[in-house]
Amino acid sequence: MVFRSLEINSSKSTLSAYIATKLNVPHISLDALFWGPGWTTCSDDEFKERVSVAMTQNSKGWVIDGNGSHSGTLISGHTTDVIWLDPPLWLYLPRIFWRTLLRLFNLIPTCAEECNETWGEVLSTKGIIWYCISHHGYYKHKFGEMLARTSIAKGGNMRRLNEWDGDLTMWKAGLEEMLRAH
Repeated sequence: MVFRSLEINSSKSTLSAYIATKLNVPHISLDALFWGPGWTTCSDDEFKERVSVAMTQNSKGWVIDGNGSHSGTLISGHTTDVIWLDPPLWLYLPRIFWRTLLRLFNLIPTCAEECNETWGEVLSTKGIIWYCISHHGYYKHKFGEMLARTSIAKGGNMRRLNEWDGDLTMWKAGLEEMLRAH
């Protein structure tokens, strides 16, 4: 079985790592490929090359997390599944805050090497907290449009999971059942 999955929006790293472990395939973080030391970004071409190399190194499949906006169709054209995690802002914002706090105290790793977060950035309009608040509606609209075109119900490969109403729990149970059957 080849499984190539893209997880988008919030809480994606946790779910991606879970799926990759269950399926015994690599977990590829787009943040780790996109961000350079000190929060520098690579060019779109360089990013696409990094993603392409990571994908082709793993013929058995992979699980990628990130919104993929800089990769064009490079990823989506090769996925078996696209999972849009769509929790309400009030649910994931405290998680983002807690994760950021743990990173500030160096208790967990940052999303990319040498991309340390500082109190000044966290509390500014450049920080992840403000980014989540200010971009929540944009991504909800963007991924909603994508879902309207490519949902499983329409023969596509995209599904929306909302942790609040139990979608994610049911989907994980289905994955576990599928793996037991194989």
